[in-house]
Amino acid sequence: MRVSGREHSFELQTPVLQPDCVRPLEADRNFAALIADQARIIQEQTAYIARYKKMYDRSSALAKIGVWECDLATEALTWTDGVYDIFELPRGLHISRALTLDLYHEASRIAMSALRQKAIEACGSFQLDIRIRTAKGSDRWVRLSADIECEDGRAVRIFGLKQDITQEKEATDRMRVLAESDSLTGLANRSLFEVKLDRSLNAQHPSSLAALVLVDLDGFKQINDTYGHAAGDECLRQVSARIARACGRDDVVARIGGDEFAILVSGARNRARVEARVALVLAAIRPPILWQAQTFVIGASFGIAIPNAVPGTKASTLFNEADVALYAAKHGGGHSFRIFDTDMAADARVRRSALTPAIG
Repeated sequence: MRVSGREHSFELQTPVLQPDCVRPLEADRNFAALIADQARIIQEQTAYIARYKKMYDRSSALAKIGVWECDLATEALTWTDGVYDIFELPRGLHISRALTLDLYHEASRIAMSALRQKAIEACGSFQLDIRIRTAKGSDRWVRLSADIECEDGRAVRIFGLKQDITQEKEATDRMRVLAESDSLTGLANRSLFEVKLDRSLNAQHPSSLAALVLVDLDGFKQINDTYGHAAGDECLRQVSARIARACGRDDVVARIGGDEFAILVSGARNRARVEARVALVLAAIRPPILWQAQTFVIGASFGIAIPNAVPGTKASTLFNEADVALYAAKHGGGHSFRIFDTDMAADARVRRSALTPAIG
């Protein structure tokens, strides 16, 4: 609109009005976009957590591992699925510490309880391989790792891992058996025997070792030379089984050479008792040995050394005494046993001096 006057003229500008709904609609669009972004982020995070959980569950299953937690105030337990699987319990079952401990073997339960208490007092941690009997009756080995959570210097909860290491333990045991056993007879080998002998002599109660017995087969060389190594091997297998059956449960039987065996007789150092045990072994060896169409009769000579009542006997000394007694048994015609005495030691010195070349 134009306004005119004597001195002035001007136009009035009519403002263009915007609808009042424009800015609220824009705000709504921005808010909706924000909500959509947040929903997308939540969806991505949920998908990531789901993938992570799936990876964790799969890796835990492959590693046979699970996570556990125990509230020290209430003794309430929380397990992941992996722990339920290790104990062969239904997933999600309400479990108590008493139920769990009932599945531990006694020695493992005692050892774990001692370490647990020590860790609680120190707000520390511990690790222990335990043996359990699962709810379905399976024997398993479990590696238990635990860490104590403390608040203001006071232990409030324990959390950690449990991993099924049964296969690892069995593989280790198989390797140890192979390393300590004679491959032909299954008896202890010489290396393990020497360790056992040394431990017996240095134990807190060495009197539990009644005697060291060396056994040498009589007539084995003729069988081996006449019929071959296959017959000789079968002879050794049957003889070793007979010796093991005739010995006591706590005795140690080993093959220490070609046709040489050794026995650690356990129990009290009673001469009559040791002689009776050796007589049983000798009688067990005497029956004929069958191999294919052949029948062999074999004997054995035994050298026995009884440790001195005074502690400190060396393994090498005892072994030498049994070897001297074995020589006396074989020199006396074989198929018998001898117990070491001082007269045998004197004879052995005479033999050694006769074999020593003169120096002059």
